[in-house]
Amino acid sequence: MPVNEQWLSQIQEDIIDPGREIVDPHHHFWHDGPPRGFPYLLEHLWEDTGSGHNVTQTVFIEAGAEYRSDGPDPLRPVGESDFVAELAARSAGGDGATVAAIIGHANTSLGENVRPVLEAHVEASQGLFRGIRHHGSWDASPDVPNSRIEPPPHLFLSESFQAGIRVLGEMGLSFDVWCYHPQLPEVVELAKACPETPMILNHLGGVIGIGPYSDRSEEVFEEWKASYAALAQCPNIYGKLGGLAQGVNGRGWETRDLPPTSDEIADQQRPFYLHAIKCLGPDRCMFESNFPVEKESVSYHVLYNAFKKIAADFSEAEKDDLFSGSAMRAYRLS
Repeated sequence: MPVNEQWLSQIQEDIIDPGREIVDPHHHFWHDGPPRGFPYLLEHLWEDTGSGHNVTQTVFIEAGAEYRSDGPDPLRPVGESDFVAELAARSAGGDGATVAAIIGHANTSLGENVRPVLEAHVEASQGLFRGIRHHGSWDASPDVPNSRIEPPPHLFLSESFQAGIRVLGEMGLSFDVWCYHPQLPEVVELAKACPETPMILNHLGGVIGIGPYSDRSEEVFEEWKASYAALAQCPNIYGKLGGLAQGVNGRGWETRDLPPTSDEIADQQRPFYLHAIKCLGPDRCMFESNFPVEKESVSYHVLYNAFKKIAADFSEAEKDDLFSGSAMRAYRLS
């Protein structure tokens, strides 16, 4: 996933509504090395979030980084909480956005046995641990890449997995859901089976635009709309609005001579965002950067300009929810 800073720099825009507070609920950290090929650490986050928008707090989402190299396998992901807690401590005393919460990884299919892993995350995080993300993104087509953890099909319907998700709720923690759009009906079933566990659906439910989905964009949109609407039945679900500039979405922006402008992004993605907000309401929706993954296609200041254009017709209170309030409630931030 290369990032071409020179290519991105070709598009520079004035910042829209620069004083509006933003809590970015989705970014990653990692050191250099395969398969990423570049580092993304606190200084890189600050460079992006400090590009003009008023980003005050952020939420780290697991990235499979800095796992422990020894000890029991279920506890190895706790190394990521150690790693991010150190960066978060530095951010609290710096001049940029504060890393205010950590979402780690644990194998929720352990059921009740996931509890000690979660307790270890809580201890390692220095008070910042809010929950986990366990990828469920799977598709039957060999042309669609499944998650790096290779989840089985129908993971969200597994009894042991659901038992582990219920442990999260019992401990006051939440679950970040990463799936593909054909799996949204299973997300609804998961949310209904675990009503006491708050869930945050990542990336609008993972709209696929490659492989067998590449020439069916209108059909895919209608399928996604119907599936996303069913999420409204689940009061424990929040929706993240973003993640549509990844390779799996099939936009192909990263292959162009010029990166997209905020107008292009807003015009192409507006139907998805407005439908999600209509279904869940602004008080359960939040704009997300998904950086640096989205940085393959778009710069930070352009992306948030697009979000602000999409939200232009909402009230001031609704904009506050979309850009900060919903994220603060979902991740229990002060």
